[in-house]
Amino acid sequence: MSTTNILEARNIVKFFHDPVTMPVLKSINFSIQKGDFVSVTGKSGCGKSTLLYILSTMDTDYEGDLIIDGESMKNRKEVELARVRNEKIGFVFQFHYLLNEFSVLKNVMLPGLKMGKYSDKEVEHRAMEKLKILGIADEALKKPNQLSGGQKQRVAIARAMINDPIIIMGDEPTGNLDKKNSLIVFDVFKELAHNYQQSLLIVTHDPDFAKSTDRIIEMEDGRII
Repeated sequence: MSTTNILEARNIVKFFHDPVTMPVLKSINFSIQKGDFVSVTGKSGCGKSTLLYILSTMDTDYEGDLIIDGESMKNRKEVELARVRNEKIGFVFQFHYLLNEFSVLKNVMLPGLKMGKYSDKEVEHRAMEKLKILGIADEALKKPNQLSGGQKQRVAIARAMINDPIIIMGDEPTGNLDKKNSLIVFDVFKELAHNYQQSLLIVTHDPDFAKSTDRIIEMEDGRII
């Protein structure tokens, strides 16, 4: 396995200025390589979600540097960052944000259609491939509200994978699921990392989830400890 960094945080510092200036993140340094399955843990308010917003290029107000796929994200225009988000990063949130007016298949296709790199037919084919990997191809023509919580989250993961991102980022992706479904989602992530060399960065409160990942980044008071 080559040791190319997919993502690198270099001395990232972040302040909140309301009403007084407070450091939220203090010199964050780490890197993620291809196929790494990394969890970020720590108590509420330790800066996990703030860090995820910066790493996902949603928040650009920080010091230090963020390197994604060998390119610095500093001083980029919003349109460039939006392209990076759509093409290189897949997102899975605590709530699946699926659109009930569309089928499962169409939900998975949406970011692919938005990217405009492949024909609609090709995007549909790719979406079906992802649903097969996640074991929910049979549900493709159902509406999301006909699925269980665990199935919905798997659809959300398929959607995150549609553009073959170099990294999938998750914000508490099992936070809304019971134990059984959490395990199913965890196993999906593990399979993606180990069988498909997908890099994963998952913020989680669940100690069992974190324990089973390849590496834990533990945060406290805005630092990695």
